Amino acid sequence: MTALRHAIAGSAGLVLLALSATTFAQSRSDDPAPRATGEWTLGIGAIAIDSPYAGEGSRVRPVPLLGYEGERVYLRGTTAGLRLVQSQGFTLDAIAAVRLDGFDIDDLGRTELLANGVDAALLEDRDDGLDAGFRIGYGGTWGAVSLDALHDVTDASGGYEVALDYRYTWLVGRSAITANAGSSLLSDDLAGYYYGTLDSEVARGVVAYAPGSAIVHRIGVSWTRPLGDAWQLVASVQATQLPGELRDSPLLEPDSDRTGRLFIGFGRRF
Repeated sequence: MTALRHAIAGSAGLVLLALSATTFAQSRSDDPAPRATGEWTLGIGAIAIDSPYAGEGSRVRPVPLLGYEGERVYLRGTTAGLRLVQSQGFTLDAIAAVRLDGFDIDDLGRTELLANGVDAALLEDRDDGLDAGFRIGYGGTWGAVSLDALHDVTDASGGYEVALDYRYTWLVGRSAITANAGSSLLSDDLAGYYYGTLDSEVARGVVAYAPGSAIVHRIGVSWTRPLGDAWQLVASVQATQLPGELRDSPLLEPDSDRTGRLFIGFGRRF
């Protein structure tokens, strides 16, 4: 369930950011991250994901939410951060993020893989990983940009990812709407491990496929509305465009050029 698990991880972080969007928009500070509150956020919701992987199709799953925003430390879904520098809109954080792109071969469709010329019995599972690196941010009344540089420290893929994102929040009555757009550069090791075929698999007769490095683009929007003093209703939708290097993978459904996800849930601050 690689696409599903990745979508859950990404949605958890985006929704936790959305839970702080009202505060950010009202303050319009120069800090591109939500203001430190020392509060926990707990919640639950459901996510629907249209997976590009062979045989996965569309799935709906419950999603737990856990977050914390402190003066220097934060937890947003599967990402933890430590603020190293903060000055006049500029921030520098050390971050660690769980990469949930791993999957069991049994989760993919054997018939669909065979149609791509791949025998599932010859494939190996892909492991999750832990990425570590830095996040640079800058923001103001015009919105906020962030640049992440992360490397797999568990050597699951041994690769790296560089991600650039922009977001802007509007207040509409009591609601906050946050639009975001971004792109990620996946190194050849990272893209090859999760979208290509491994040398050990090729040695057993699997078709060789190495996508090389790839750039993935995404757009999305999140919406939050307070329900009383502590609870908030949250929703988000995001679309990701897969480049030709990835959509030609024999592990994917033919002509899968994008993925989409929809999340809705409730969160409470403590």
